[in-house]
Amino acid sequence: MDTELHTRRVVRPTERIVTGRLVRLMDGYAREIRVGQPVLVGVLTAAGVAGLLTRLVRALLRNGGGGARRSFKELKKGPEFLVTPVRVRDTTDRLVEVELHGHLPQSALHPGDHVQLTLRPQRDADLPPRIERIVNLTTGQLLTPRTATVWSHLGPPLLLRALLGALLVLAVAACSVLT
Repeated sequence: MDTELHTRRVVRPTERIVTGRLVRLMDGYAREIRVGQPVLVGVLTAAGVAGLLTRLVRALLRNGGGGARRSFKELKKGPEFLVTPVRVRDTTDRLVEVELHGHLPQSALHPGDHVQLTLRPQRDADLPPRIERIVNLTTGQLLTPRTATVWSHLGPPLLLRALLGALLVLAVAACSVLT
């Protein structure tokens, strides 16, 4: 009677493309993107210049209002995104672990699906590679997970104000050079 348990070790692939069968989508967790302070200070400074102009116009027109503003601390914290560890049995019968960042439709992947994964190593070498693209060969779907970015975290209103502020500073600088 053979009482030994044969458990296969989970490995992290080094190849860029892995083909195999999806074994398991594990429970996801949130990971945060850190926002670099120089980027944030530059955007907030430029947006502040435009904000001063906006306040001046509002004061002249006696029109209150304005949206809710997020603090520097909230903006620096950065967006969170979903990380789902994924296990795949590749064509050489190895059990490999990779990470799926972001969201996919719930019906996009099922255990047993034949998949081809395009992988990218992460900055932290201790983490498994992340999935850039999934070709579900069972259903014929091409899937690209999307995560939040620093720019989506800052938001269009703040970025537009920053652009307006930068253009205003450039216009003032150009006028001062010409005179």
